[in-house]
Amino acid sequence: MRISVSKSLTNLSAQIIDDKLNKTLVSASSIEKDIKTKKVKKMDKSSLIGEILAKRAKEKNINNVYFDRGGYKYHGRIKAFADSLRKNGLEF
Repeated sequence: MRISVSKSLTNLSAQIIDDKLNKTLVSASSIEKDIKTKKVKKMDKSSLIGEILAKRAKEKNINNVYFDRGGYKYHGRIKAFADSLRKNGLEF
């Protein structure tokens, strides 16, 4: 299983994909209604998305994943997102 991350100038979305079944198991995005209504900075939003995705993954008993950053450099919002995932219990 892998976490695929995509980001734009304003939004960040991530999903956990099972490559054997070619199926998305869990996803989280900054355009979801409950996240979009909160007025927070992009770095804080990335951490919040990490918390939500980790919580949803725990509900489906997903603990180990491969982190696919999709060509983005590992700094800034991507690093904040990954650190939040680790802090909330996902291992990669």
